Amino acid sequence: MLQKFGFSQYESKVYEALVTHAEPMDATTIVKHSGVPKAKIYEVIAKLVEKGIVSDAVSGKKRTYSAIPMQIVIDKLTHEFERDIADLRRAGTRRTYADDQVWSLKTNSSIQAYCRQLIDQAECSIVLSMWVDEFKEFAPLLEQKEQQGVDVEVLVTGGNPGAVKLTKMNVLEPTDGHEMILEQFKLIIADGNQVLFAGMEEGNWQAMRTMAQPFVKFFTEFFHHDVALAIISRKYATELMQDAEMKALLMRLRY
Repeated sequence: MLQKFGFSQYESKVYEALVTHAEPMDATTIVKHSGVPKAKIYEVIAKLVEKGIVSDAVSGKKRTYSAIPMQIVIDKLTHEFERDIADLRRAGTRRTYADDQVWSLKTNSSIQAYCRQLIDQAECSIVLSMWVDEFKEFAPLLEQKEQQGVDVEVLVTGGNPGAVKLTKMNVLEPTDGHEMILEQFKLIIADGNQVLFAGMEEGNWQAMRTMAQPFVKFFTEFFHHDVALAIISRKYATELMQDAEMKALLMRLRY
């Protein structure tokens, strides 16, 4: 049985010889009762003492050895096994590596599926920006996540989505003419560590997703800039459109 816990055959035989005898034994006596070769006996005994299941003492000129009681050994091995299991669990957690690759997606069905997955798996925060027609599909799930305690912040482009119950929702309504220039896009940042950005290219959706922090930070700032622009445009729409320079700058924006 001891061999199942990492003890050698010789170590097991020596412990068995000691634990089944009431009196301590010297090395010569241990050889006699264990069958371990005399040439190996001191090496084996030393390992058992080091492992804490055999104790030694000097009596006169002789060194004698005694087995630690079986129940104490069982308790010791149980504790060490449980500790090793806990260490193994922690080691598994430490060895999860961040995926810094940038992955591409080519079809809208795949992009929609990943958007839903990112929202569904988010535990702390969701940042989302997209056009109103796309947003309506995800609105119920976003409301559900906010009810679960997830911090949800949304920017909707192209009009008011209607009766959506989200605490942090801003709407960007493009002016006449600018709406024709703006391109469809989707942006989701989940838990501040993963981003998906999708846009239209020659009539087809294409997207990138990554956990690389430079991209996550960039698109987070991108989102906050858009929110600021939406609030400024809503409050000062008339003034901005009457200023030729500001109007020209705003009309250059594609997203």
